[in-house]
Amino acid sequence: MKSNPRWRLITIVAFFLLFSLIIAGNLYKVQVYSHDAYTRIADKQYSNGEGDIFDRGQIYFTSKDGNKVSFAGVKEGYIVVAEINKIIDVEDTFSKISAVIPLDKDDFLNKLNKKSVTSVELARHIEIDKGDEIKAKKIPGIRLAKERWRFYPGNEQASHVIGYFGYGKDSTLSGQYGLENFYENVLTRKDENLYGNFIADLFINFKKTVVDGEDLSGDVVAGIEPTVENELEINLNKIQKAWNPELVGGIIMDPKDGKVLAMASLPSFNPNSYGSAKNGRVYANPLVQGRYELGSIMKPLTMAAGLDSGAITAKSTYKDTGSITLNGRTIRNHDGKVHGVTSMQEILSQSLNLGASYVALKMDVDSDKSFGAYMERFGLGTSTGIDLPYELNGDIRNVKSKREVERATASFGQGIAVTPIEMVRALASLANGGYLITPHVADSLEYRLGTSKVVDGGEPVRILKKETTDDVTKMLVKVVDEVLKNGTVKMDRWSIAAKTGTAQIADPVNGGYYKDRFLHSFFGYFPANDPKFVVFLYQLYPKGAQYASETLTDPFIDLTKFLLNYYEVPPDR
Repeated sequence: MKSNPRWRLITIVAFFLLFSLIIAGNLYKVQVYSHDAYTRIADKQYSNGEGDIFDRGQIYFTSKDGNKVSFAGVKEGYIVVAEINKIIDVEDTFSKISAVIPLDKDDFLNKLNKKSVTSVELARHIEIDKGDEIKAKKIPGIRLAKERWRFYPGNEQASHVIGYFGYGKDSTLSGQYGLENFYENVLTRKDENLYGNFIADLFINFKKTVVDGEDLSGDVVAGIEPTVENELEINLNKIQKAWNPELVGGIIMDPKDGKVLAMASLPSFNPNSYGSAKNGRVYANPLVQGRYELGSIMKPLTMAAGLDSGAITAKSTYKDTGSITLNGRTIRNHDGKVHGVTSMQEILSQSLNLGASYVALKMDVDSDKSFGAYMERFGLGTSTGIDLPYELNGDIRNVKSKREVERATASFGQGIAVTPIEMVRALASLANGGYLITPHVADSLEYRLGTSKVVDGGEPVRILKKETTDDVTKMLVKVVDEVLKNGTVKMDRWSIAAKTGTAQIADPVNGGYYKDRFLHSFFGYFPANDPKFVVFLYQLYPKGAQYASETLTDPFIDLTKFLLNYYEVPPDR
């Protein structure tokens, strides 16, 4: 039987198409996907093998106009190597090199006096221009090897968000803390078989991405806005200088989708020289890994719970007697005054502890509308799911206690401890119409194969009625317009909802609370009628002021004005 010429032609064409696809794929692999790896191998051979072929994915921040700005990358430069037996004049050698880069003479001489080796490293991480200058001197016995290392252009900026690349507890190099740790599987570069079979690689990568859903190596694009991050850190430094707290931090977030625009804490560290930190605790991000009694910024949540459950209305009143005794313990207002018949608005305006206690105790303790149930709805006591490592859960056991005194003190932020990011997520629900969102630092993961993955918090969950958040927002706007600094910080064209918090700090040695040590907190969102930002600030044990309204109002207002101007936010009133 004769073969069909038409099918023979189709077979031949198909073969050449497949062959062309393989060639094109290999060209893509060599010229694009593995270009950097081949370049590094060539550099290593050129530099006599002294260097390494280190590589790691980039961490980008995103400017407001969508441009990516590298905040963690790989830098190229040189290692300066001395071949001891080839050095002719030690003094001349030191003089010529130290004229370009700083060298310690004693260290230099000690290295050259080593009899057990033929070559030693004199310096690492030498930038290209400096290395080329040394190379041009043609110093006998001195050669330069190409090197690549992890580099952080922002130095200390956003260090708690980024983390660092270095040695961990198991003495292996990997991402430590921050995004470097959380997205290790994306940022790391596995050993590549550059000469492997392209077709095999193609099917292996297909299986990883499509079948197994395994993340491939790539870059992390964070939603942190560099200018906003810088402005936050400027204000934190001002707070640090003015009040000398043990710790100060802040978060700026979009309350609608949970995108973190800025996050910082002091003291911080420089990931380029992470080993120089005097205290290893500085690497931990206290905004995610620290739990605190945050004080009266809890009161808007208590008010929202009371309104949403029906235990109170916005027009309810209570009789403020100045103090109440519950389970043998007396609770007082911060000002020690008796306020008589008092409205719900005044609970927030005057930050009345007895008022918050009244609301919490009015709620049915044994139903899904209890104070404790609402605090759990706000996500307090659970991790937020933010894409940063080692996140702690808050301890809010007292909100469901049968003892009235524990629910009462929890209502104004004492006796329960939560992380700042937990509190920010909860408070964001007042700004976004009643939804619990998931905070996230990364916006997307961009894989080297050309695909990408959006990082978001998933679908928001409704936890409050819209009417509830409208009522609380109106109250908080009135706090700013009429009470905060006697109304002098009111903005005529933009409405701002905000609340201060002052909490006593627990005494771990003697029990109870210090009488002269406080934690100050402040949160707000704006424009209140359609919030674009929620801002949180706090400081631990500031010196020279008792109340947060004294120390954090001005930094908050400065950040508010900056954000409204920088993003050109239209007025809402």
